[in-house]
Amino acid sequence: MSQLTRVVKALLEGEPGLRRVAVRGELSNVTLHTSGHLYFTLKDVQASLRCVMFRGQAQHLRFRPREGQDALALGSIGVYERNGQYQLYVDELVPAGEGQLYAEFQRLKEKLEREGLFDPTRKRRLPRLPRRVGVVTSPAGAALRDVVTVLRRRFPAASILLSPALVQGAEAPDSLVRALGLLAAHGDVDVIIIGRGGGSLEDLWAFNDERVVRAIAASPVPIVSAVGHETDVTLADFAADVRAPTPSAAAELVAPDARELASQAARLERRLTQAVSQGLRARRERLRLLARSRVLSQPLRPLQESRQRLDELTARLEAAFGRGVTDRRSALAHLAARLETLSPLGTLARGYAVATTPEGRVVHQVGEAPVGSRLLVRVSDGSLGCRVEVQHPLPQGAEPPGRGREERARFRAPEEDRSGSARRSGGAARG
Repeated sequence: MSQLTRVVKALLEGEPGLRRVAVRGELSNVTLHTSGHLYFTLKDVQASLRCVMFRGQAQHLRFRPREGQDALALGSIGVYERNGQYQLYVDELVPAGEGQLYAEFQRLKEKLEREGLFDPTRKRRLPRLPRRVGVVTSPAGAALRDVVTVLRRRFPAASILLSPALVQGAEAPDSLVRALGLLAAHGDVDVIIIGRGGGSLEDLWAFNDERVVRAIAASPVPIVSAVGHETDVTLADFAADVRAPTPSAAAELVAPDARELASQAARLERRLTQAVSQGLRARRERLRLLARSRVLSQPLRPLQESRQRLDELTARLEAAFGRGVTDRRSALAHLAARLETLSPLGTLARGYAVATTPEGRVVHQVGEAPVGSRLLVRVSDGSLGCRVEVQHPLPQGAEPPGRGREERARFRAPEEDRSGSARRSGGAARG
């Protein structure tokens, strides 16, 4: 039997025409299980069909199913193997009178969704501290009273600007669009709440109107949708920047709690006071340490020490400079003495002379001054003009005649004592 049941199950659930069916009938045996699943039977005068709606779908019902109510169920056919019965697995359940409206709701929702009007990336953040809150609703409805009450309690600093509109009936869509346009054109509204209290699908239908949905999506001001009760869903909810389950909840979303803000401000003030106190204590301690430091207690001491060091360096520099000058003067005197010793003038002062031709060429040998030539003889205190009358060349290696050992030593002194300076000075003769 289980095999046969599985075969039947596979045939039924594999049939494309049974995957998405709409069944209308009278509700009976309605049971809401503690698990959250909803069990009921749809019947007419000729047949009945067992139905189950699991908790995930049942929690979104916009009405409370009751015995004898005419309803429209959308779902798929399947087989419950345990008892071998086929049943309808319900995804959506609406009162039968709302079936056509629901179908129109789905059609328009899919259309606008394809156009991107419900794209989450279009959603804007609500202002944290709104200065003025716009409200689009009926001035006679409970929704306005709820919004005003919550705003006054939570954030009295915000002002409320009502743009009245019809929220039900054939003229409601145009009225809602005009009210939104007036607030958008006002230019001094930070956020808008649009909504009304609960009601049937027909009562809320104005918020499913395409014109209203497009006006909400095109609003330059962030909009919070608050239509009906928590289980009511309209296309305005999808187009708005934020959906609130009720008008009161919308006001709570829009307005921060002034008491919480005051508490936060108090906490921030305490933290700021503590931070300032800690900073002051740290700076006082730093100032105390600085006041005890030598830089502040004896501000001239570093300058005085620097001056003393400068004096020491100046004295050392002067001493070094003096020693250097003295050493260089001594060296200069020594060099001057040596220069005086090696100077040809010194040689002349000792009794020697230098013979030069009229052209200024020094005579080194006898052959360079022929007999009759004129010479200029330089002595220590001047010069003498002479003429050569006779030549007396010396034999090779011979000493000058008529001179003794003392004369020879005197004659050779310039060569031996002055490293050949006399020889380089030219032929010399006693005056």
